[in-house]
Amino acid sequence: MRAGFPDFRLGNVLATSFTGTLSERHGEAVERIPTPHRLVDWLGVNGLAVDSCTTAQLDRARELRESIHAAATAVAIQDALPASAVQVINDCSAQGRAAAFLTPEGNRRWRLSSASCVEDVLSVIAADAISIIAGERDGKLALCASPTCQAAFFDTSQRRTRKWCDMNTCGNRQKKARFNANQHKKPRSAE
Repeated sequence: MRAGFPDFRLGNVLATSFTGTLSERHGEAVERIPTPHRLVDWLGVNGLAVDSCTTAQLDRARELRESIHAAATAVAIQDALPASAVQVINDCSAQGRAAAFLTPEGNRRWRLSSASCVEDVLSVIAADAISIIAGERDGKLALCASPTCQAAFFDTSQRRTRKWCDMNTCGNRQKKARFNANQHKKPRSAE
């Protein structure tokens, strides 16, 4: 993990990790890719290195991120997929020149063209989103139970009952809040 980037694997799914670059959506939102350079850094940390990014490409990346979040949220709450989100995801998927390949260890990796650009990596992220939204992978989309977060994450736990996008952040924060609330309810002993 690179300095400055929390581990937003959210179930080790690239698409939901990408939506995690905007956290606390229902609180004080934290934008983790505020500049083109930060997007380049995030992509590199996630194995999708590009040399540069323009402001327009950053805007397109954020549009894809929000479209994935909207579609994943719709799936999690069993609502209809937003047509505009589907269009953005499909457009991004079709615009790249990335190719999937199988490693000798049996893992899928992405090979970007030698002149890879942000559009190539956005196509990889969009393809990942399509596979989880379409239900092609073993798991289920869910929303973080934190009222300020509500990040979409891919739950691969055995019973599919995970409540938090990340136990180390949202889960811990909620447990701490419950503990503190319970401490305030306890009567003080006379000394």
